[in-house]
Formats: sequence, structure tokens, C-alpha cells
Amino acid sequence: MGREQEMRRATLLAVTALALGIGEAKAACPSDADVARMASSILSRTPAQPYAGLSMEDAPCAREKLVAILAQHHGPAAGYKVGLTNAAAQQRFGIPNPVRGTIFHATVRAQGTAEKPAEIPAAFAAVPNVESDLLVRVRDEGINEAGADHVAILRHLDQVIPFIEMPDLVLAPGGMNGPNLVAINVGARLGVLGEAIPVQATSDFAARLASMTVTLATDQKELSRAPGTALLGHPLNVIPWLVEDLKRDGRRLRAGELISLGGFSPALPTEAGRTVTATYEGLADRPLTVSVRTP
Repeated sequence: MGREQEMRRATLLAVTALALGIGEAKAACPSDADVARMASSILSRTPAQPYAGLSMEDAPCAREKLVAILAQHHGPAAGYKVGLTNAAAQQRFGIPNPVRGTIFHATVRAQGTAEKPAEIPAAFAAVPNVESDLLVRVRDEGINEAGADHVAILRHLDQVIPFIEMPDLVLAPGGMNGPNLVAINVGARLGVLGEAIPVQATSDFAARLASMTVTLATDQKELSRAPGTALLGHPLNVIPWLVEDLKRDGRRLRAGELISLGGFSPALPTEAGRTVTATYEGLADRPLTVSVRTP
């Protein structure tokens, strides 16, 4: 074979290899066995080792396998959790955008007020945490075409719900990074709901969502304080991001689904014997609260 023929053959082989994906790095989803071990750690409240070498390409596949296993234990999904919706959290994990997880009806049923806090054991998870959050409920599927206009989005929501999220950051110390956070379903585990308030599809209501102040405090001290704008500049900015993220997977938001918009506070370790209260001032004509006690 002459040199020119050899070069043509090498070029043809290279083109074929590229077409087949041979010789290039491909995302490797964690094995079913590895994901089953992670699920077992979550369900048994035992810290787990992280997935080694996991990339952001691999992580959604690991998440979806995990969600399928968790659904066998928790039942139907209630909606979605959006994490890393504030700049500090994105900087901590080195990811310049939010991330998505799935929440279940069975894990967001607890209700608690300042007068009558929900009770959830402090050791409810492998790595139990607590943070102030906010839920919204989808009125109808028109939200998928509402775009980024805040009043247009509000027309397709029917409730805003004060929410204390209680995530499980299940990984052993030093094991957490962005891909592993996605792979563990963004730590979604439990949550406590406060009194739902009806959505008003007005520019005034949208402005109050941005200007409200959200505090998280124990019965001893204040833990955090943040404005509504802490979540992507406005809590409703989370919705178009989620719509587009779901669209990439061929999914849509459905009527009745809940959306956890993200943490106004950092995820803080739970303490036994404490009552934690999230307070939302400026959204309604009175402060709204949601509380949990961790005996």
C-alpha cells in the first residue's frame, strides 16, 4: 500500500471512529449496583462514599436512576426541587447555574406553624440539614409557555407555601462536589410546609416576592436573613430555568406539581432539641411562618 493510500485509510478510520464515538471520552453513568448502594445509604441514613470521577455529564443519569429507586419507597413524585439558586451556593459548588431534583408527596407532608411546630427527629437523615425555602404550586400547564415575565408566571401558579426544607447531604465528609450533589437528587429528603397563601397575578405581588425578607432562627438565635432577590434575583426567575431544564429531557410542568425554589439560607446541620422557624416578612399583610422541632 502506497503512502497516499495509507493516509487516506487513516483518515477514513479516524472519521469512522469519531462517528462511532470510539476513542473519545464519553459520559459514563454510574452502574445500577453503585446507584443501588447510594439509595441504600440514603434510606438507611448512613453516610455514603461519593461517586469517584463523576462528571456533570454523568450526574443526571445517576440522579434519574436514584429517583426511580426512591419512588419505590416514597411513592409518586410531588414535583421538583431547584438547588443552587443563589450566588453563594453556586460558588461553593463551582457550578454557574441551578440544578434539579425530584421531591415526593410522602416526604413533604409535614405541616408546622410557630404555634404548633412539626416534629421530625434531628437524625432524620445520614447528613441532616435544615434551610429556609419557598414552595409554589402549579395551577396549569400554561406555565410552560409563560416565559420570563413575572406576572405571566403568576397567572399559572395558585399557591405560595412557606417551606423549611430538610435535605440530606448524604456523602461522607469531603465527598461533596457539584456532580455528586446532582447525583444524590440535590439532597432532597424531607420538608415542612406552612400555611399556603393564594397567588395574586399582579405586579404588586411579584414585587413583594422580591422585596420580602426571609429569616431562619432557632429558639435561641437568628441563623440567617435574606431578601427575596437572593434566589436568582427574584424567586420567580427559578421557574423559566426549570421549564427549560425539563424541556431538554422532554418533560413539562403539570398542574398540581410543587416547586421548591431554593434556599434563602445555607443548609445548616440540625440540632437535637431545637425549634427552627422560617419567617417571611413583607409578602402578606402579616408575617408568615413555618416551624419544625427536632427532638
